[in-house]
Amino acid sequence: MNRIAKALLVLALVGVVGMAFRVSWNALRDVARAIGADANAANLYPFVVDGLMALALVATLVLVDDDRRFALRVLATYTLASLVLNYVHGLVPELHSESVEWGRLADWDPANWALVLLATSLPVGSIYFGSDLVAKVLHHRPDTTTDTKKTDEIPGNRSTSELEESTPEPAAVVVDLPPVQSTDLVDVADPGESTEPTELVLVRAAVAAESPRPRRATGRVPEAARTPRPTRTADELLVEARSVTADWTDAELTAERIRKAVRTSAEKARGLRDTLRAERAAANAATDSRQSDVVGAV
Repeated sequence: MNRIAKALLVLALVGVVGMAFRVSWNALRDVARAIGADANAANLYPFVVDGLMALALVATLVLVDDDRRFALRVLATYTLASLVLNYVHGLVPELHSESVEWGRLADWDPANWALVLLATSLPVGSIYFGSDLVAKVLHHRPDTTTDTKKTDEIPGNRSTSELEESTPEPAAVVVDLPPVQSTDLVDVADPGESTEPTELVLVRAAVAAESPRPRRATGRVPEAARTPRPTRTADELLVEARSVTADWTDAELTAERIRKAVRTSAEKARGLRDTLRAERAAANAATDSRQSDVVGAV
């Protein structure tokens, strides 16, 4: 619908509401006179009732949730009250003239008391409910989360042909190389460690396409997913250290080298070093003692 059609629709609505208010204004003015209002107050009385209805209608278009339900209740209450007073005006012909007795809207006393209470309480209710509705409208802040959610959901509602096609990942490429010659043999042994024959390893080259970097694990790895580490006792560490350092010299028997060899902490490595040195010192002393005894016997 274009702007001209919308403007015409609004103008038509304003015209209908204005004519309806004029019809209701006549009935509410006569009711106000019947409950003791003067001429000026009687002329303003219809604005108290039907005017608050218009205000509540505007508030329902602006407010949301509980505030909107409150505005709807006010609108329904004052609409019903205006309907009742218009109905009474049609049932009591005396209200059309000034000959009606003050405070008399019905012949039955309970009904008359209820109608007078209704008619006199509407202005007070308009002050309270009208002020509350205006305060709610002025303090209302539009919620933008709904628009954000709709924006986020737009790509999900698009058809497959409208979505951007993802670029396929390049396939891995393997290149067959010619037979490796003797010059490709590499000595991987450390000549400074031992004089034993070195091992020759055949190096083969392979080419593959670039792959994206693997994602690093975020967060803490749960205990159940971790590889359990074997727990060794002090005796087991000492036996392993003896086996590893059996051919080491006294100069090579250091805590740092023991720590790397048996994969233990620095503190335990120092304890193993002291124990192994004490054992070697005791063994050397026993050997010297036996050699002295042999020499003495000879």
